[in-house]
Amino acid sequence: MTTSHTRARRLPGWAKVLTVLVLLLVVVLAALRLLVYGSLKDVFGEETHDRSGPALLKSIQDISRYDAASGNFQVVVDLEKDAKFLPDAIRGTRTLYVGAGTVDAYVDLGELGEDDVTVNEDRTSATLRLPHAALGEPALDPDRSYAVAKQRGLLDRLGDLFSDNPNSERAVQKLAAQHIGTAAKESELTGRAESNTTDMLQGLLGSLGFEEVKVTYGA
Repeated sequence: MTTSHTRARRLPGWAKVLTVLVLLLVVVLAALRLLVYGSLKDVFGEETHDRSGPALLKSIQDISRYDAASGNFQVVVDLEKDAKFLPDAIRGTRTLYVGAGTVDAYVDLGELGEDDVTVNEDRTSATLRLPHAALGEPALDPDRSYAVAKQRGLLDRLGDLFSDNPNSERAVQKLAAQHIGTAAKESELTGRAESNTTDMLQGLLGSLGFEEVKVTYGA
């Protein structure tokens, strides 16, 4: 059985010295930051001003798809990044992140051609052939997505003292979106979208006087 004392003896001398030096440096820098920036913040206070410019319209795109269903998903992402030759206590990160988001399923009515619609002479019966439902891109909800825990090595904490990284959670957010997209593909979301589209078209054409409306999907 391997004990913590046995693992400590296996560390080379340079690793012990490096760990102590980095730890001392982190403590000193943290104390300086707390004394200098903390005191200035207390004296001068802090105000938030929104100096953003107006939003600019870049393009307009016509949308012919019918969003027929939407799925709500949640995933727990456990992402760990390790350094190759350094222990986790010195260099490495691990983030536990809860990602919540939605995926829409839609039918593109813009692909409906003349040959895809058949109406009888009395205009009482109609047959429509539509493309299969497709899935939109996963959309994370920032109000329901959050980091549960973060673990960082000493070198990573040292880097956080000098800069705030706005992209620190981008990796887990991207991974959460990928998992949600996979879950949507494995769900019955597209089937529900096709069923809802059929109900919508039958109700719409029924109000126009059609007694029989048949909707099929696929080429």
